[in-house]
Amino acid sequence: MATPVADLLARSNALGADPRNTNYAGGNTSAAGRDVDPVTGDDVDLLWVKGSGGDLATLTEAGLAVLRLDRVRALRGVYAGVEREDEVVAAFDHCLHGRGGAAPSIDTAMHALVDAPHVDHLHPDSGIALATAADGEALTREVYGDRVVWVPWRRPGFQLGLDVAAVAAEHPEAIGCVLGGHGITAWGATSEECRARSLEIIRTAEEFIDHRTAQLAARGRHPFGEELDGYGPLPDGERRARAAALMPVLRGLASTDSPAVGHLTDTPEVLEFLARAEHPRLAALGTSCPDHFLRTKVRPMLVDLPATAPLEEVLTRLPALHEAYRADYAAYYARHAAADSPAMRGADPAVVLVPGVGMVSYGRDKQTARVAGEFYLNAINVMRGAEAVSTYAPIDEAEKFRIEYWALEEAKLARIPAPKPLATRVALVTGAASGIGKAVAARLAAEGACVVVADLDLAKAQAAADEVAGGRGSDVAVGVAVDVSDAAAVTAAVQEAVLAFGGLDLVVNNAGLSISKPLLETTERDWDLQHDVMAKGSFLVSQAAARVLIAQGMGGDVVYVSSKNSVFAGPNNIAYSAVKADQAHQVRLLAAELGEHGVKVNGINPDGVVRGSGIFAGGWGASRAKTYGVPEEELGAFYAQRTLLKREVLPEHVANAVFVLCSADLSHTTGLHVPVDAGVAAAFLR
Repeated sequence: MATPVADLLARSNALGADPRNTNYAGGNTSAAGRDVDPVTGDDVDLLWVKGSGGDLATLTEAGLAVLRLDRVRALRGVYAGVEREDEVVAAFDHCLHGRGGAAPSIDTAMHALVDAPHVDHLHPDSGIALATAADGEALTREVYGDRVVWVPWRRPGFQLGLDVAAVAAEHPEAIGCVLGGHGITAWGATSEECRARSLEIIRTAEEFIDHRTAQLAARGRHPFGEELDGYGPLPDGERRARAAALMPVLRGLASTDSPAVGHLTDTPEVLEFLARAEHPRLAALGTSCPDHFLRTKVRPMLVDLPATAPLEEVLTRLPALHEAYRADYAAYYARHAAADSPAMRGADPAVVLVPGVGMVSYGRDKQTARVAGEFYLNAINVMRGAEAVSTYAPIDEAEKFRIEYWALEEAKLARIPAPKPLATRVALVTGAASGIGKAVAARLAAEGACVVVADLDLAKAQAAADEVAGGRGSDVAVGVAVDVSDAAAVTAAVQEAVLAFGGLDLVVNNAGLSISKPLLETTERDWDLQHDVMAKGSFLVSQAAARVLIAQGMGGDVVYVSSKNSVFAGPNNIAYSAVKADQAHQVRLLAAELGEHGVKVNGINPDGVVRGSGIFAGGWGASRAKTYGVPEEELGAFYAQRTLLKREVLPEHVANAVFVLCSADLSHTTGLHVPVDAGVAAAFLR
């Protein structure tokens, strides 16, 4: 049986599933209906409306605010004007029905005051293009006639709700409105009628813009102007290589005030925008829809060099561009801040545009960074549409400031949960498809890090990354293939890490294998293979990672998973133990060398980790069991009994040690080897 809530959720999910209709987490939908007051038993008129922070595509009933319609509408009698909007938002809490559901958003008034059971407020690129056109009001009339009405820009809030309600009442023939600088609103008697009207407004705008764009093309013109020599997209391989070279430097600059994760967007739409003559003018104008600039800042940082400029020239130019951006943002704040404005937030860019390469966006985690890029892509689409039909004219800077530094926005930021200990950190773990490496990757991800799961087998690496991400996908973990003994493969894997998350902070050298033989049975190939994978492999990974860490200037951590065998002389294990001693000394050498760059280098010496180990499962377990004269299935218990604590060492115990070494609690510790062996006296460090 259909209910107002069921209809609302179905409509919301359908609208939100198509990015042409609204941006991520943007817009609101609502439904009015009757229900029983559990206290009085009387029927009451209720409003179900998408709450603050939710996303239409994934909206569930838990994401709806539920309010008494009569009480919200009664706020008209106490509304004291636009300068006291915040008081009305606070009053929504007194209009909630029952427990109220999600927190009501600032747009709740629009849904309650419009005299229609169903209301959609959306942010389609096509609708915002009309809303930001210099002659948007005339264009709205041209496109829709009397069917859609223009509402001049008004900051979201109770007054905007009154404005839209008045338009709906004064124009009974209208199905909705275009909100200047902002988006669209539609209404209907049924959920299906409301959805159909929203889509009519959106698709009609799309068709109008497409028609005008085709007319321009027929005259040899483009909304973004002429192509600029040297600004076109670089070839794919060259573009990715340049992005990987620039992103660590950009991330270090964009993290001046607080660390950030990066996301690369190099879609044709972005590359085309940056290849044409009008992109500097349009970028300087900034975004318009509040949902856009709250995530992208008022304008991006633009690299003012062609794609054909030498890489070194671009790298040299970046610090000056960043300094100028920060000064410009500080001046913007100073121009508009009042005595009661919140303190200036970070002055670093949220979006950096690089001609020929693409766009790098930044945020407190990968999802936030990715969404910021999606919003700027929305803004590019808006600019293209507005320039095709008129001239792009976003809301003015003072209005942007009023929203960016609104007390309500500050309150929303304050509700964001405290970050996890490794939030914003990007980790690369080798040999991470199983055993210790997989446990380390899982622990780092659980503590907030973005993780690159690297392994010789790509399919296994990707499967492990999916497991580590816990359903959160590539925003948390990605899998890459790497043969750590191959310098080119290591360089490619580190490049993939940079392209995935913007840079690198934490490297765990875990890849390894073991061939357990006595001296006289150990072949030259056995020796070379183990040294290639662990000694040479750790060196290559550390070297490639260090280039990124130094370029970023943000410090970092390198952790070697060595072994108690690095200091313990066990029988029939010459090649493995010797290479572990090599790794252990690499820790000391690199700690001494990289300290000046703020990079800590530490090691972990586990005892034999049998359970879940790819090395033990690959034959080494059988070999060691034979050496010690115990059944292979009892090898873990044998190792445990020879320790002081009589405890078996598991992969998660090693993962715990990696986390501690990389946490803030050990910020001043480098060159240390941490035993994780349950107490092997012969392996005590001296």
